[in-house]
Formats: sequence, C-alpha cells, structure tokens
Amino acid sequence: MQTVQDAAALRALIRGWRAQGQTVGFVPTMGNLHAGHYSLIKVARARADRVVASVFVNPTQFGPNEDFERYPRTLTQDQVGLAENGCDLLFAPEVATMYPFGMGQSVSLHVPGITDTLEGAHRPGHFDGVATVVCKLFNLVQPDIAVFGQKDFQQLKVIERMVKDLSLPVKVMGSATSRADDGLALSSRNQYLSAEERLLAPHIHATLGQMRDLMAKGHAWRVVEQAATAKLTKLGFEPDYTAIRRVEDLSEPADDEKTGLVALIAARLGKTRLIDNLSFD
Repeated sequence: MQTVQDAAALRALIRGWRAQGQTVGFVPTMGNLHAGHYSLIKVARARADRVVASVFVNPTQFGPNEDFERYPRTLTQDQVGLAENGCDLLFAPEVATMYPFGMGQSVSLHVPGITDTLEGAHRPGHFDGVATVVCKLFNLVQPDIAVFGQKDFQQLKVIERMVKDLSLPVKVMGSATSRADDGLALSSRNQYLSAEERLLAPHIHATLGQMRDLMAKGHAWRVVEQAATAKLTKLGFEPDYTAIRRVEDLSEPADDEKTGLVALIAARLGKTRLIDNLSFD
C-alpha cells in the first residue's frame, strides 16, 4: 500500500489505474481505525479493482465545544491496518491541501432539509463540514463507488442527497454497522468510556430493538420515543434524541406508518456521546 499527502500524487496514481481500465472504490475516514472501518475496505475491495482510503480529521465538522483537539491521530497504526485489509492507496492530506484558502474562506456546502433535524439540530454546521469535505474528496479521488457505515445513518443520507443533487458520478453504498458481541456499535469514541460506562453502553442498541418491537405492536411513534428517552435517562444516559423517522428522508412518519422506518438514538454517557440506529425492514 502506498501513502500520499498531496493531490497531484493522488491523481497521478489513480490516472494510471484508469488507463488500465480499473475501477476505484473509496472509503473516507477520520482515522483511528477499527474493525468497522476495515469492514468498509472489504466491501469496497469486493466491488472495485482498486481501493483508496483517506484519513483526514476534518476541522469544519467539529463544533466549538467538541473533541477536535483530542480526536486520536493514529496514522502509523492506521497504515498497518489498511494494508492488512486490502487497501491499495492511503490519502492523508494536510489541512492546507483540503482548505487551500483557509477554512474561513473555503467554499461551504449546505444540504437543506435533511440536515436540519436530529444531529443537525444538536450540532449546528456539522453536516455543512461533512458535505464540504466529502465533496472535495470525491473531486480529488473521483471514485466509482464510495462506502460509508450505516452507524452514521444521517450522514449517509446527507451524502446520498448531495451526490444526487450535484449529479456527482459516484455510487454511494451504505454498509451494515459493525458491532461488539454485546451489540455496541463500534466507534472510535468507545475508547473514552470508563469500564462502568462500557457495561452500560450496549443499552443503546437494546433500546433501539425495543423501539422497533413497540412499533410492531402498534404503539404510536411519539409514545415509543418518550419511553426510550425515559429508559435511557433512568439508566444514567443523557439523551439528545430518541427518534422514529422515515428511512428515505428522516422526516416524521404519519401515525399509521409502520414500515420504511428507522429508530435513531444519540445520548451522552459520562463525557462520551454515542449514536446508533436500527432500521425496521
């Protein structure tokens, strides 16, 4: 596996593959990689001749009180893991490569509607940063397919909307959430959990399953949300939201809708913010 930091080297390598008629799969990441990330590499490997991953901790998607500075940077470890899991090329740009005019003077993308709720409501500007950096990366790599984990369900939907609206020639694929044996969704932030918090954290996934079951029994979605919030709060979580939404656009469902839905939770446990989701179909 090769590692490059500048756009010219990245494009030269990809141009060589294209000249040989090879297809390109892409997995964008912020590094500190784990088994969940490597599962995305394997999905891309199964569907493309060459696989590119990026490692870039994107400052524009962090809010002023979020963990940008303490977000773990483990590039050497990530390089080893990517090579072992079938990645051909790692793009690890500097901030100046991604934001040549500085972040304050950068073009910024806003995907309306779908970014105004849930994560967007609790993290203003977050999805503008995500959409901007992913669009930049798509322009640099120009992949045939790009693979994203479904744990960040709203992010996946935002990127799908952006790609369709801007007519970008890339197929966006969602890959199933990788989980620990007890159901906890794998995340770089799990390492911040204390031993006691780690024992409590799987209750998020369990609560999502209970939300799905209650909906199947005919309970109103607002009642299901309230019950989930009450349960998690009693256990010691601080929920930002427990939500039932339409899979397609994350809008609120009608009272009689029972299919095409997804349950989503974001909650703090101590100093760590955890998110997860579960589709009903």
